[in-house]
Amino acid sequence: MSFTTILFFLFAVIVGIQIIYYLTFFFSFSISSEDIRLKKHTPISVIICAKNEAKNLEKNLPSILEQEYSNFEVVLINDGSSDHTLEVMKRFEAENDIVKIVDVKTNETFWGNKKYALTLGIKVSKNDFLVFTDADCIPNSKKWLAHLSSKFSSKKSIVLGYGAHAKKRLSFLNQLIRFETVLTALQYFSYAKLGFPYMGVGRNMAYRKELFFNNNGFNGHMALKSGDDDLFINEVANHSNTEICVSKESFTISEPKTSFKDWILQKRRHISTAKYYKTKHQLVLGLFYLSQLLFWVLGIILLSLSYDWLWVVLLFALRFVVQLLSFGFTARKLDDVNLIFLAPLLELFLISTQLSIFIANLISTPKHWK
Repeated sequence: MSFTTILFFLFAVIVGIQIIYYLTFFFSFSISSEDIRLKKHTPISVIICAKNEAKNLEKNLPSILEQEYSNFEVVLINDGSSDHTLEVMKRFEAENDIVKIVDVKTNETFWGNKKYALTLGIKVSKNDFLVFTDADCIPNSKKWLAHLSSKFSSKKSIVLGYGAHAKKRLSFLNQLIRFETVLTALQYFSYAKLGFPYMGVGRNMAYRKELFFNNNGFNGHMALKSGDDDLFINEVANHSNTEICVSKESFTISEPKTSFKDWILQKRRHISTAKYYKTKHQLVLGLFYLSQLLFWVLGIILLSLSYDWLWVVLLFALRFVVQLLSFGFTARKLDDVNLIFLAPLLELFLISTQLSIFIANLISTPKHWK
């Protein structure tokens, strides 16, 4: 058997693995419908940790304060800002009885550690049900809190929401960021729906204060500068305590990075936490990424060698059809349908970028959250 024949059979196996992931793990979420049943307004504390976010707070905080929700407070955490963030917070506090400020001074032991600041904010919150978002995020509707809180129950103490990115015309970087956001959401929502939750995003998620302190908060990874969202969820989420919320009214929207340099620095921080996930999660996620990478590498090699090109093209097409069906339904659900037909190109760029980031993180790890 020739070397190229071995490569072809390996390529066929990789395509099979990809199809299994998309059809077995992801497709059920893609085609599922959201069950919307708004409930009585449970008391909520919205937690926003901000570092040098004066402009974003001025722009986005009014949309949070204007939520059509009868019982909530907003805890604003100033994490050692050097701009006018604290002054902006104080102005909102003076104008709104529901605003509470936690001013975190620079601490040599916890300098640059968002988890320390969040812990202080969680401690002063008065309600047991906590909703987390970022200063650069704006709710997609005035029913944001109503939709998220409706997913809490006596059994469900974690709610994973969707944090979208604003759309920018004629920007390949913007399309790449949004593609990565939808693909990541497809994975963590799908696994959570199957009873295998592994992460959430700090732009839009909720959990109970009791759950936080019963599991010692961020103590298990306080020394790591990243992971206030995904590592905590990875530690405490399970099949019985986690719910997802994907109604469009429950989304938050944030401004994406506008330069490749800033986006890559952000992704380096995010990717650096993956090695601390539970082993079972690392295996499932790692196999999916490895199969994505090998799909492109082996496929391109086989096409360049002109090896039985018809079968190679058919395998390419089969995998793309299955991917586009699953990704397409998800993109529609998450209100980003114009990404669907660019998915193959965006995937190739994303995989290449992630590989370079992984290599860069092996050399040095980002130190601070901002």
